[in-house]
Amino acid sequence: MSNLQASNYAREQMVSQQVRAWDVLDDTILDLLRRLPREHFVPPAYRDTAYADLPLPLGHGQHMLSPSIVGRIIQAVEVKPGQTLLEVGTGSGFLSACFSLQGAIVSSIEIHADIAAQARSNLSAAGIANVALTHGDATELLASAPRHDVVVVTASLPVYDPAYEAALSPGGRLFVVVGTGAAMDARLIQLDAQGQRHEQSLFETVLDPLINARPANPFHF
Repeated sequence: MSNLQASNYAREQMVSQQVRAWDVLDDTILDLLRRLPREHFVPPAYRDTAYADLPLPLGHGQHMLSPSIVGRIIQAVEVKPGQTLLEVGTGSGFLSACFSLQGAIVSSIEIHADIAAQARSNLSAAGIANVALTHGDATELLASAPRHDVVVVTASLPVYDPAYEAALSPGGRLFVVVGTGAAMDARLIQLDAQGQRHEQSLFETVLDPLINARPANPFHF
């Protein structure tokens, strides 16, 4: 089996055995993950595990999202072509590339300069040229950011922070993971056309904590 054949086989196994098995059933999302070479986004030391359902290290204690989490996020936010999307935490750039291939207008913020530089290289290697990537601290930049149709926070918040919801346009969707330790809740916040909010708990997971996120209030006795 050639390297290309092996990669294609591993990618198909990832989609059918990992992503679909975790209730990602939208064929357009599954086809997207079949088309995008994940190995272009994985650090060289972990290329052999590019298609394993694992959060792979990126440095600074940060990890590339596992394929099943990526699939669930994409399915939850239902981005449409031409919609604006803000991603907090670029990481490897793989999720940015997925949203770009869906036709979203993607802006992404990454706090670590070297991870941001590597993400730019990864996106270029995959032929993705329309992601606006900013190196900076999203907790500081969010207040001045324009409103978006979709906001995706790829790291966890110890407590829910309404500042991310405030970055949504009417009708917008926010994906965020809230909690600490092993008790983290992936949530979808939706605003209707009148700005009324609807919140849905999606699944339990564990993600790296967002750097400089608002801390949980300590208990006082």
